[in-house]
Amino acid sequence: MGLGNMIHVLPYLANSEEELDLGVNGLKSFQLFGQTLWITTTHVSVLIVMIVIVIFALIARRAVLKGSPDKVPGPFLTIVEMAVEAVDNLTVSNMGEKYGGRFSNYIGTLFLYLVFANLSGLMGLRPPTADYGCPLGLALITFVIIHYNGFKHEKAMHVGKLFQPVLLTPINIIGEVATPMSMSLRLFGNIMSGTIMMGLLYGLLPFVLQIFMFPVFGFLHAYFDVFSGLIQTYVFCMLTMVFTAQCFGDEKA
Repeated sequence: MGLGNMIHVLPYLANSEEELDLGVNGLKSFQLFGQTLWITTTHVSVLIVMIVIVIFALIARRAVLKGSPDKVPGPFLTIVEMAVEAVDNLTVSNMGEKYGGRFSNYIGTLFLYLVFANLSGLMGLRPPTADYGCPLGLALITFVIIHYNGFKHEKAMHVGKLFQPVLLTPINIIGEVATPMSMSLRLFGNIMSGTIMMGLLYGLLPFVLQIFMFPVFGFLHAYFDVFSGLIQTYVFCMLTMVFTAQCFGDEKA
């Protein structure tokens, strides 16, 4: 775990003898339409994650184009094919044969982004998903997809469901509005808690003690960054598929 942990230590060591800083920091401000806007550490992390994903996609595309049905695929191409097949199977099993394939690209992209974003803490970045703006934006996209498909497949009945039964209409409306809030807070809370825990350990322990505790830190990184990050990625994608599939009704099969 050496290199990943050593890189992850750096942002926290900078503040180990000063005030412990676990927030989103502004790096540069600029004026737009009379308003002061900031480029923050979250923007930098998102940009780096996007660049990594684009590079990965270009390498995967090159491997696919160079592949041949007559040749045994290499290790990288095999991993790519397995990942694509897994996403296809996941969307079809949760959203049905008729519509599952149509959402494979989005779910695959969402899964890939969340994996890289949640694991970016291993490389010394502040995970973008530890900033509530990022999970909320993704949850709002899911919210729009859900209701777009609801009106598309259920027409007026999509709104009519809110009044069934009439006495529970307020609860039904609150439940719909709470969907993006619960999805975003679940993702944000789990990633942010890991960031705070590791930040406290790195910021409050003396540097000498940190060196001897690298094995312990490695275990904690494996849990907070890898295990928790992958679990929250899977949960977010599953909720997106399940909530959207509910709008298909009998058309799902």
